[in-house]
Amino acid sequence: MMRILGIDPGLRNMGWGVIEQDGPRLRHIANGICHSEGADLAVRLMSLYDQMSEVVRAYAPDVAAVEQTFVNKDGAGTLKLGQARAIALLVPAQAGLQVGEYAPNSVKKTVVGVGHADKRQVLHMVCLQLPGCKPAGPDAADALAIAICHAHHAGHGGAARLRRKIA
Repeated sequence: MMRILGIDPGLRNMGWGVIEQDGPRLRHIANGICHSEGADLAVRLMSLYDQMSEVVRAYAPDVAAVEQTFVNKDGAGTLKLGQARAIALLVPAQAGLQVGEYAPNSVKKTVVGVGHADKRQVLHMVCLQLPGCKPAGPDAADALAIAICHAHHAGHGGAARLRRKIA
């Protein structure tokens, strides 16, 4: 059995979802959204760091998966998203977890079957693949989709924990 944490990076809302994979079976454990708090960027990033650290402590995942960022026309927005993505990578790595990274189109193709699916389609397929799951919002649904993608691509070979860093 492998517990997977999926993370959808965002500066305002960072979605997260935890699933368990037991062979071909997937089971929903928890999901939510970390909301950044504070006026300046440093405070907002610290808020996301603290909240994601608590998720890792509470749910003890074996591995993590994070969505990759696409560069868009707004350079400042892309840079801020990259900083939030750094938190999404840092927290699991600091806990000694192996972190997989997946392009948004790869996640959608794995979960929906179409690389350019919309958020509604992703939500629908996440709920079908994780019966009883009620995502906390679109960001949490995306995070669960990222975890599902990791389950399909990494298999049990990716479950090895890295050496835990002593806090």
